[in-house]
Amino acid sequence: MHSLPEPILELTDTLCRLPGIGPRSAERLALSLALNQDGFDERLIKALQRVRETIQLCRNCGAITDKEHQPCKICTDERRETGLICVVEKSTDTLNLSKAAGFNGRFHVLGGKLSPLNGVEPEDLNILALENRISKESINEIILALSSDVEGEATSHYLAQHFTSQGVKVSRIASGLPVGGGIEYADELTLSRALSGRLEMKITN
Repeated sequence: MHSLPEPILELTDTLCRLPGIGPRSAERLALSLALNQDGFDERLIKALQRVRETIQLCRNCGAITDKEHQPCKICTDERRETGLICVVEKSTDTLNLSKAAGFNGRFHVLGGKLSPLNGVEPEDLNILALENRISKESINEIILALSSDVEGEATSHYLAQHFTSQGVKVSRIASGLPVGGGIEYADELTLSRALSGRLEMKITN
């Protein structure tokens, strides 16, 4: 039987649901929060409330932003190359790729990947918005930075076929990511090399 009070056990279980937090780490964090006397827990609660109230997805690219009804900082950064878009699965992928040296383009978040077995079809992803951006922003190259699992491969092939038929250059980040792995598991150097060594995708009918 565990000797910890029920509220701490419940907090520990909740913290375990965070990525990268194991049972031992969660227990230490829960005890630290429970025994803290300098008001840190109150500041944490206020910070979480502010995040919940202000953080949203960019209406243009799908990245994380605190700007309501406005494009995010990446979309409005005039120093970035407007004709280059890197397509990713999740909004958090933009954070990792933004740190990778050598990439100065913009992003587009699909919001997932194709998975017919799970009922995820092309219309369920943010593909139509990407089409609109290509026509409005004069995009000349799309870089696909999707995971290398079965669904990621299928999504990359679908997008390459779809957009090359419209005359858009489609490339894919080079090897270096683990098979089946996603952007969040790669370090900045690996991502930088993968982006700089990207290969154009040639689709044949």
